[in-house]
Amino acid sequence: MADSKDFNPADSIQDLQYFGEFGGVNPSISDSSTYTFLSAKTMFDTFEGNAEGCYLYSRHSSPSNLYLGEALAAMEGTETANVAATGMGAIVPTIMQLCCAGDHVVSSRTIYGGTYAYLKNFAPRLNINTSFVDITDIDKVEAAITENTKVIFCETVSNPLLEVADIAELSKLAKKHGIKLLVDNTFSPLSVSPAKFGADVVLHSLTKFINGSSDTMGGVMCGTQEFINELRSVNDGASMLMGASMDSMRAASILKNMRTLHIRVKQHSRNAMYLAEKFQEDGLKTVYPGLASHPSHEKFKKMMNAEYGYGGMLTVDVGSLDKANELMELMQERNLGYLAVSLGFYKTLFSAPGTSTSSEISVEEQAEMGLTDGLIRFSIGLDNNIERTYDMMRACMVKVGVL
Repeated sequence: MADSKDFNPADSIQDLQYFGEFGGVNPSISDSSTYTFLSAKTMFDTFEGNAEGCYLYSRHSSPSNLYLGEALAAMEGTETANVAATGMGAIVPTIMQLCCAGDHVVSSRTIYGGTYAYLKNFAPRLNINTSFVDITDIDKVEAAITENTKVIFCETVSNPLLEVADIAELSKLAKKHGIKLLVDNTFSPLSVSPAKFGADVVLHSLTKFINGSSDTMGGVMCGTQEFINELRSVNDGASMLMGASMDSMRAASILKNMRTLHIRVKQHSRNAMYLAEKFQEDGLKTVYPGLASHPSHEKFKKMMNAEYGYGGMLTVDVGSLDKANELMELMQERNLGYLAVSLGFYKTLFSAPGTSTSSEISVEEQAEMGLTDGLIRFSIGLDNNIERTYDMMRACMVKVGVL
């Protein structure tokens, strides 16, 4: 567990200094799929996992991927990290490394649709079953744990309902039962550092805020050196054998974007806070962890690294899917953002999760968890003049009859 006192994720990233092969200010990109050995013995040792600093094959690791992994581990305060080609390329191998046939997972009921679909529809084919619970109710989480449970899975801030997990309490529960706590921190990089509160593995879709320009996919699992070594093992490592490896060029471009992450997260948070307060004043049903009306506002406040704010994600319920679609189409027409899935882009993105990013969840289960038809999920952009943006958004809402 990272020491919470004096830990600042942006400082940890800034303190990493890499030189390129010819003295470049960016590390050289290793544009190779395979690597040479000066002796046959070194190749043997590398296959056995005993040759530190030697590269074998890019599916295992590459210098560029290790640079990015090191920066992400520094950001999350873990011993090390392993990057993958997509967010799901990090989540699935992590679960597979920890679970065998007959094992059980306890998961938050509101999670990214792809993770939900994997746990609900695919993992049972491997005889790995999942109980989905309200992650904010610790008693319900504990009641779902069985003798076969190996993992508690949650998101710091859930997709799309923005429920907040009490990571410290979940960690205590995991330790009490001898199981692992996996936390997807995609919605709250820098704002919350889950390892400080006892998360065993911290996951991200790098596709979102961390990369920030919606031009590539990526994932990462941050954890102990021992666990990351297990994932990379040539004999039985899920990352190595399932093959969702990141390309070196992409790793280098994400690493460059990480250098501005602190500036971007602060602006995303500032803009989202402004809009959330305004929408709430207008009488719209607005959910944002920074609002005192959010049921977990105090919980988030207790966990957060204050200077980075409450993140860039908010939801507004406009009553019906037709109204949601009409409003989103008008906002896109007026250049206020894009009707698109994903998040963390420099322009605002909006979607109706019930029919898009959470469509894998059945209509009945959506209703049970409170995911309504009229819910719009906003990923708020880096707009310089958020007051102007609000005025334009409000005009759209008036025009379609939401206000």
